[in-house]
Amino acid sequence: MRNVAYILAFLLVCPTLLFATQTDDNAAVLKRLDDIINKKETFLVQKEKAIDALKMQLAHSVAPADKYQLYGSLFDAYLHYQADSALHYINRRQQILPQLNRPELANEIIIDRATALGVMGMYIESMEELEKINPEKLDKQTLLSYYQTYRACYGWLADYTTNKEEKKKYLKKTDLYRDSIIGIMPPETNRTIVLAEKCIVTGKADTALVMLSDALKDAVDERQKVYIYYTMSEAYGMKGDTEKEVYYLILTAIADLESSVREYASLQKLAHLMYELGDIDRAYKYLSCSMEDAVACNARLRFIEVTEFFPIIDKAYKLKEEKERAVSQAMLVSVSLLSFFLLIAVFYLYRWMKKLSAMRRDLSLANKQMQVVNKELEQTGKIKEVYIARYLDRCVNYLDKLETYRRSLAKLAMASRIEDLFKAIKSEQFIRDERNEFYNEFDKSFLKLFPNFITAFNELLVEEGRIYPKSDELLTTELRIFALIRLGVVDSNKIAHFLGYSLATIYNYRSRMRNKAAGDKDRFEQDVMNL
Repeated sequence: MRNVAYILAFLLVCPTLLFATQTDDNAAVLKRLDDIINKKETFLVQKEKAIDALKMQLAHSVAPADKYQLYGSLFDAYLHYQADSALHYINRRQQILPQLNRPELANEIIIDRATALGVMGMYIESMEELEKINPEKLDKQTLLSYYQTYRACYGWLADYTTNKEEKKKYLKKTDLYRDSIIGIMPPETNRTIVLAEKCIVTGKADTALVMLSDALKDAVDERQKVYIYYTMSEAYGMKGDTEKEVYYLILTAIADLESSVREYASLQKLAHLMYELGDIDRAYKYLSCSMEDAVACNARLRFIEVTEFFPIIDKAYKLKEEKERAVSQAMLVSVSLLSFFLLIAVFYLYRWMKKLSAMRRDLSLANKQMQVVNKELEQTGKIKEVYIARYLDRCVNYLDKLETYRRSLAKLAMASRIEDLFKAIKSEQFIRDERNEFYNEFDKSFLKLFPNFITAFNELLVEEGRIYPKSDELLTTELRIFALIRLGVVDSNKIAHFLGYSLATIYNYRSRMRNKAAGDKDRFEQDVMNL
């Protein structure tokens, strides 16, 4: 049971895999065909070079037989490339025929002329030429060409006419001449191709495909392969297998374009299928190429076939272009609107960035100011800490001294040394000593906090106005006044009280030092406070 299930699953999946493979193959050969169409001029140049080489040989030929042969080569080269030129070289062949003394070649010339006229769409004239021939007097090879030309003419007429009865009549004639061809053709690849055509016409497409597949393995001539490809496409078309029909039509079109054949049915038929498959761009491109080649070749039937279908594809192509243009315009409008909104967003973003930058600068400045304030607070805290400690220490010492002074006075009183007691009470030496010691302690504390004060203070003064303490002192009176200002004591009354001077004396000191300032005199004391 499991094996049966596997087999069923494989049968279900296999067609899908084959279809995917076939689609990939079509994509590859379609790309190759597009590349060949894009460089079609390269193949046309090669064709012209080959024709020019034949013409060069013809210009140097003298013998009528050589000229006759070269006229035939040029006919073959031009037949499906430029039909009116092919007709020209058939006429040149006829002109030189009397010099050859070979009257049997006249029928070959008539058949070739009929073929050229058929390619040009002149079917009545073509068959009028063929009617000049008595088929009973033809050899086997010439008779085969005779039948093939008749079959081609009736096939073209069947394609050309729109009347059903006439089409049926021409198709019947085509079948009859096909049978005649099969009857005299030797058993080889070309006969297999004709037999396959007959099978397709009679509805035996599978039989035709088997025959053609075998013939393709044995085919050596490239033109034979082209006929096999085209016939296989017709067989698959009858079966309804569009993928493979397209595939073999592509191979046919590639071979036609590479050999610079301009009279063909493959590319325009492929254009129809591309249109049905929804590939409007390729349909338009292939049909345009077909029209260009049909006009260049003067192949009237191919031109008519193209022009019948071209308006439909042209309309679809223009409609597609209009839709694409509408989409492009819509996208352009959308992109424009998005660009506009983006510009607005960028503008606002720029403004916000500027605001943010300003805020960052303000924040940075505030941080710096805060750091300065913190530093000042830290310094102020340190100053307070030092001075409180020294103040407390000084108070304790002062209390101890007062206690000692009290005891000394008590001793004098207890000893009834009244005179010495009054002398001690009246003496100011104790106060002077304490004041001097207090100022000395202040100087030490201040210089401990601001060890570079004297140097920094002198830098604010002109050279001749600078102040330096004597060897036995720490700060001069001027330095002590501005030391108090540095500590934030700016009131002259407080300074005078602190130092034991008159208010006028303090004013004089401050004015004198301002006048010695090296910079702005009005900012001198502020600069001192910033030391």
